[in-house]
Amino acid sequence: MSPTAESGPVTTVYTFCRYCLASCGLEVTVADNRVTKIAPDKQNPHTWQDFCAKGRTANQLVEHPRRILNPMRRVGDSYVEASWDEAIADIAARMTAAIEAGGPDAVGVYYGNPAGFSSSNIIFMNGWLDAVGTHSRYFVGSVDQNAMHVVAQAMYGSILMAPVSDVDNCDYFLLVGTNPAVSAWNWLETVPGGWRRALARQKQGATIVVVDPLRTESAAKADVHLAVRPGQDWALLLAMVKVILDEGLEHARDCADLATGVDELRALVADADLDDLAARCDIARADIERVARDFATARAAMVVTRTGVSLHTTGTIAEWLGHVLNVITGRMDRPGGRRYEPGYVDAIRMSAMVKAKPHYSRLAGREMVAGAHALSELPDEITTPGPGQIRAMLINCGNPVVSGPDGAKLDAALADLDLLVAIDFVQRESHRHAHWLLPATHWLERDDLLAFTSNMHDEPYLQYGAKAVEPPPGARQEWRIFTDLALAMNKPLFGARGLNGFIRASRAAARVTRRPAVEFGPHWIDRLVVATGRKFNGRRIKWRDVKAHRHGWVLGPREFGHFREALRTDDKRVHAAPPQFLDRTRELLAEPHPQPPAGYPFQLSNRRHRHSMNSWLNDLPGLHPAGKGNDVVIHPKDAAALGVCDGDVVRVFSPVGAIELPATVSEAPREGVVIVDHGWGSAVFDPRGGGDPVSFGANRNLLIDAGPVDPLSQTAALSSGFVGVERVG
Repeated sequence: MSPTAESGPVTTVYTFCRYCLASCGLEVTVADNRVTKIAPDKQNPHTWQDFCAKGRTANQLVEHPRRILNPMRRVGDSYVEASWDEAIADIAARMTAAIEAGGPDAVGVYYGNPAGFSSSNIIFMNGWLDAVGTHSRYFVGSVDQNAMHVVAQAMYGSILMAPVSDVDNCDYFLLVGTNPAVSAWNWLETVPGGWRRALARQKQGATIVVVDPLRTESAAKADVHLAVRPGQDWALLLAMVKVILDEGLEHARDCADLATGVDELRALVADADLDDLAARCDIARADIERVARDFATARAAMVVTRTGVSLHTTGTIAEWLGHVLNVITGRMDRPGGRRYEPGYVDAIRMSAMVKAKPHYSRLAGREMVAGAHALSELPDEITTPGPGQIRAMLINCGNPVVSGPDGAKLDAALADLDLLVAIDFVQRESHRHAHWLLPATHWLERDDLLAFTSNMHDEPYLQYGAKAVEPPPGARQEWRIFTDLALAMNKPLFGARGLNGFIRASRAAARVTRRPAVEFGPHWIDRLVVATGRKFNGRRIKWRDVKAHRHGWVLGPREFGHFREALRTDDKRVHAAPPQFLDRTRELLAEPHPQPPAGYPFQLSNRRHRHSMNSWLNDLPGLHPAGKGNDVVIHPKDAAALGVCDGDVVRVFSPVGAIELPATVSEAPREGVVIVDHGWGSAVFDPRGGGDPVSFGANRNLLIDAGPVDPLSQTAALSSGFVGVERVG
């Protein structure tokens, strides 16, 4: 990969990684429009400390030997390349026919995580969806993050209110369902080098408590590890709330002034029995009481909840109770707790300007969460006849057959569609039945300004993500695909009358003047967002200053005092006891303790790897040894009872599916829990060369029943479902 003497000039581009919210600053070396090296940009003042192999090998996806380079149309069981004009015309005609036959909801979209790390993708996708008028919108959020949005809306008045952690001043960390030693301090917030900074606080006397069924890398460094039963985090956290309120350890002023509903919380915990809660989560009552008291009396403390909390049918209640603990003990908007970062763009205010009417799914009757319906509902919405049945589907940078529950059922449904369009770099498992494959551009090949995540960094920070290389001539950015579809379908982009005509005129002007920037596109929005953003040092940010800070720009110091003004509740107070959460908690308290069904004695858990990224990077051999996949991790006592040894092939099965994979015997999981990593088992096909599919590992989500979901977040039991295990042969 090093440039030769015959290569052209070597250039260095400073940008940032767009695989996750950490947004690590990168130094990209380029020769002859080819990336030769990716390294951390150590001149970046905010990020780069969490730099990992995902960013280091990003060019492997750009150079993937099976990358789709031009639109590809299905002909029989193979694909042929076509022009973009052919692709857009055919897709637009078939989608228009679907709408005429079944209404706007006959066109559906699923979008995955990569779409969220583009400054233009989701904006223009929603502009096209609004033009079409469809409510058939599905997002990966129902897999792992809806609980956070539901809680934020109910407590703070906005789905985007994600308090950030003041790690450097914290004395007591309660980390629930997170493994920051591997995943970084990163989800709907990002604290660069957060785990390293937390360990530095630990050396100064801070306490770290990790709540996780697994002895993770973070748990190994913690002062206390509470190996909770999967799906029962809510019982542990409710027990802590009870101890704090019963013993008068709450923060009196915040409970009276900042929050409403504290009396309702008192009534709730009065009906709960501490011994019963301890038995449900399988943590000793004395340990719960000690942690609750130490947390409440610490000078500065925080609860942090992550995806491990969310991947259960009880996830919303656990997420809510984590926030409740922060609120009632005075941890909001104070040093060492959680605070609101205004950033340079008020995304909460801007999102509140979009007034969408509630929409309920056709079959299950469930309301959208964060603008999308649950992925678990999608198969039936495709296969069940009636008005609004989905007949045309577009998958935007996603792999839902692998990401979501019961992928076999979804795969069969996708095969039944009249039109399936996939926008991606390669043809993945979820694209097996696609009628059209449309080649996207990688973030190394485009400019980005991730303005709408600026509230999620732990300090006011801005960076313009410059592209490093030019994309292949046949690839196209997603925003342009959605704009072209709106024009071809004669549907007004963003639902704005007259905008399509303006777009056509701007394109014509760009051609005549030979100035591409004249064409309407995301760069117009970027400049508008910066020009109308928050003032720093008494003045607006200038676009030229954004471009001049090529290593990124810390705009000012971390500040407290913005939390209250950011609340979007009618009374500008935190609603600590939303009625729907109280009702759901009482339902859980009335349910019997969870017991394994006959024949399925183990709970299926998940684990995070530093160099994996959900369901769309595990197919890169450069991230993993060739041929490596996932395994099933079994506790030694469980393995002995099964007659399973390290390296044996085992069959893991559930009522909806089965997979085979090697066993690893380890004390990492608690007894009765087995670990199978998420995101493996996706085939990468070869639509151009016709080679055999390539895949690594097994798709553990084939074992998950899509039926039972959290009634509040609509998330399936992806990390607490019950399975059986048997040795093969």
